[in-house]
Amino acid sequence: MIRPIAPAGAFLLLAACASNGSIDAACRDIRFEGSRFTVCRADPQKHELMLVDKGKDGRPMRDFTGLEPRLGPRYPRIAFAMNAGMFDASGLPIGYYVEDGAEQKPLNRRPGPGNFHMQPNGVFWGDAKGWHVATTDDFAKNKPDHVRFATQSGPMLLIDGQLHPKLAENGTSLQVRNAVGVGLNGSAWFAISNEPVSFGRFARLFRDRLAAPDALYLDGAVSRLWDPVSDRLDGGAPIGPIVVAFQTR
Repeated sequence: MIRPIAPAGAFLLLAACASNGSIDAACRDIRFEGSRFTVCRADPQKHELMLVDKGKDGRPMRDFTGLEPRLGPRYPRIAFAMNAGMFDASGLPIGYYVEDGAEQKPLNRRPGPGNFHMQPNGVFWGDAKGWHVATTDDFAKNKPDHVRFATQSGPMLLIDGQLHPKLAENGTSLQVRNAVGVGLNGSAWFAISNEPVSFGRFARLFRDRLAAPDALYLDGAVSRLWDPVSDRLDGGAPIGPIVVAFQTR
């Protein structure tokens, strides 16, 4: 499967601004159970994570091209960026969302259809202690006093090393998907499939290859990655919130 890329003009603009040779590779292509994936590691000793949704004009960006005016001088330090949670028709998150310490959407615990509401769903967040993935219920019970960033999505793929109880080992629903998991050493792993895969295979990637006991599904079909170091810029449908990894050293 060939992933769509952004228009040439947008690609050249992003590449010229961010590929300055001083950013180390954080993403790599791998094979797992016969399927192709790209995995990106954010190292807490080397990277800083940030969530962004609205651009400098205050409206949802819907694409990676809005990052430069939004981030300003931090923009050249981007190691990678990926869509980071489900959103409504306008591009706003449908679940709990915190950006720069400010809560923009409350925790969503309403029942409903679709992947987001497949219980248990979960939250990926950062605080003074590091980066975390947990079920929505666990997060609500142990919510820290200050959350630096957070995005709620669903379903959970892994909970304490176990597949989500409603996920088949290798179901018939195949999509290009992306997700996040946190390893035992505190690293955050972001993965995107480079071909349609099942939920079960995607979950096992985090458990068996990336050693991340807890992993959260971010989205499918619209999943996109920007990796400036490898000149990869996925195009496609408009997206919502974006997670950005900055290299700090």
